[in-house]
Amino acid sequence: MEERELETAIFAGGCFWCTEAVFSRIEGVENVVSGYTGGNIKNPAYREICTGRTGHAEAVQITFDPAKVSFRGLLEVFFATHNPTTLNQQGNDIGSQYRSAVFYTSKEQQEQAISFIEMLEEEKVFENKIVTEVTEANTFYLAEDYHQDYYKFNKDQPYCEVIISPKLEKLEKYYKNKLKKADAV
Repeated sequence: MEERELETAIFAGGCFWCTEAVFSRIEGVENVVSGYTGGNIKNPAYREICTGRTGHAEAVQITFDPAKVSFRGLLEVFFATHNPTTLNQQGNDIGSQYRSAVFYTSKEQQEQAISFIEMLEEEKVFENKIVTEVTEANTFYLAEDYHQDYYKFNKDQPYCEVIISPKLEKLEKYYKNKLKKADAV
């Protein structure tokens, strides 16, 4: 059996329920888990994260096969499926826990993220300046079990219907070629 070298990417783009639902559909993504990173206390709980005082961001840790999807390909999806120009906010979710961030796990990821943001700015893809932080990854804490695969188990919940489903429709429309075959309609 062939041994594959998997890599890890960590993105924060607002509510982790949204980000997890998006990346779990991308071909080459082996696993996506929701959690917290970038903060200053150990083992934070959701109730602490919600205060915005721990410094953590709601984030997803993505395990991917670079032979099937590149880190740059993941960056493309990341920047297309959230608003990287609002500081500490995605829609009605407000606070530093909802900031836009790339937590790089290698020097190469850092360089690619910075280069990608520079390209988006040069091309004026967004009307406003990108505020996404590019920060070295530190400890990633898994979110509570009920946050994992949230969309999958709660599609009829109003937040999912109003916020997540439209993101997935956009993903289907513009990135159908990047989706796992089971997720492409």
